[in-house]
Amino acid sequence: MTKYQKYTWVCTSDCDALIEYTFKDGYGWPNGVMDLTCRCGTNCTLLSVEDATIPYTDSPLPTKEETMETETPAVTVPDTYNANLLVTYKVIRGYSDAEYATDKVASIEWDLHNGRQSQKQANMYSSKIETAKDIITEAYADSDDQETLRSIAEALDISLNRTIEWSATIEVSGTMELDLLADYDTDVEQEIYDNLSVDSQNGNIEVIDQEVTNVREN
Repeated sequence: MTKYQKYTWVCTSDCDALIEYTFKDGYGWPNGVMDLTCRCGTNCTLLSVEDATIPYTDSPLPTKEETMETETPAVTVPDTYNANLLVTYKVIRGYSDAEYATDKVASIEWDLHNGRQSQKQANMYSSKIETAKDIITEAYADSDDQETLRSIAEALDISLNRTIEWSATIEVSGTMELDLLADYDTDVEQEIYDNLSVDSQNGNIEVIDQEVTNVREN
């Protein structure tokens, strides 16, 4: 099966275009040259280069008439739609008091679109930061340049943590009040086994397993 590569760019100008090119392996951008200019004239930012697979088919290419028949029908614009309509809406700013603004429908549409694109980019960068975190965490212990790794982690706001397993022995003593009339047959040892437990006051320390042993009445 023929191998392909898919290049994905984003335009950082107001047009906010997302551009994808898929090339047969060996026909893409030369190594080290990833320049692309958007139709608006802005240089695009390369987001990713990844392998792509296009299934081979023996079916003949559709004719112009067949293509026209299978084209997706155009979206019907509702009669009530008015891009220049002024709309008053609530602007929510976290926990502060809301504000009210008035703008055209067209402007609100672009704000929503840009917000969705920004969210996509934020999710993409978050994924890349998680990948960088995994790489740094795995390489940190054996690295000869841990200072540089720490600087990269700080720049990306990455927490470098290491999980260790531990065990401890705790000697506990205490008192227990018994009603001699009502609790004369209480199994003191079993009562302590059932109700004594260990907890941590430090959020970084997790008690996974515990066992109470050697309970005795002094």
